[in-house]
Amino acid sequence: MFQIWTEKYRPKTLSEIINQKHVVERLKAFVKEKNIPHMLFAGPAGCGKTVSAFAIAHELYGEDWKQNLLNLNASDERGIDVIRGKVKDFARTRSMGNFPFRLIFLDESDALTPEAQQALRRTMEAFSNISRFILAANYSSRIIEPIQSRCAVFRFSSLKDSDVKEYVERIVKGEKLRIDESAIDAIIKLSEGDLRRVGNILQASAVLNKKIDEDTIYEVSAQAEPKEVRKMVEHALNGKFLDARESLKELLLKKGVSGEDIVRQISSLIYDLNVSEKAKAELMEKVGEFEYRLQTGNDQIQLESLLAQFALFKKA
Repeated sequence: MFQIWTEKYRPKTLSEIINQKHVVERLKAFVKEKNIPHMLFAGPAGCGKTVSAFAIAHELYGEDWKQNLLNLNASDERGIDVIRGKVKDFARTRSMGNFPFRLIFLDESDALTPEAQQALRRTMEAFSNISRFILAANYSSRIIEPIQSRCAVFRFSSLKDSDVKEYVERIVKGEKLRIDESAIDAIIKLSEGDLRRVGNILQASAVLNKKIDEDTIYEVSAQAEPKEVRKMVEHALNGKFLDARESLKELLLKKGVSGEDIVRQISSLIYDLNVSEKAKAELMEKVGEFEYRLQTGNDQIQLESLLAQFALFKKA
């Protein structure tokens, strides 16, 4: 068994960051001058925001990076007391070594309460001469405007399939694993560009077998294989409701796939169906309705109702 998201595979320098060249080049210029501004990293999960912050600390401080970096996850510590206490105490302390400032990294900062963000704004103003803030957020619109205006904003893009494949191959080579091409394609599809999810899937798969195939990937990720979902949907659209219902029970009860994951896979499948654009739009509308219903109802009953709607739709 091996650990994926550890020092072994985490980039130590900005040059090792996968894909985000439009961001990395700007960051390198700031690091070279050893004078970075307050920064806001915005983008989807698992695309490199956190590792970029750690890489900056590594390059600026070398072996002293841990003493000069405060790393907090704002989704866990999101109240005003944390900003007034832990963050403010660190921000007002001068750095160790020959550096004019320390770094404070707030991951998932879009989870901070409005009151905490107002306190953070004042802290950023008061101690900007000896502290620099790096904020990471999936949704930058949830960061109040006064904070955004004080930061240099860096937009991280979603990773391409080729980027995810590069990361998979890096780990496979480093851990001397064997993996099928179909398994790599499955990881790319399931991860949705999130490299942390890639690491988790590979780690869980490697525990079972050093030879990783597509079946293993879907087994450890608790996801239904696309062909099984397609078979279920096609049964419903062909009016074979009872067959579709049996396929659904196989996925829910025997394989333990969650209702939300099944709905998500059905939504992806609809675009590949051999039906008109109008029909795809109507089917997606039904999927959206039942995805909402799953939040308050029984998974099996709601999904059976969705399949019944598919069967009636085809008949109509």
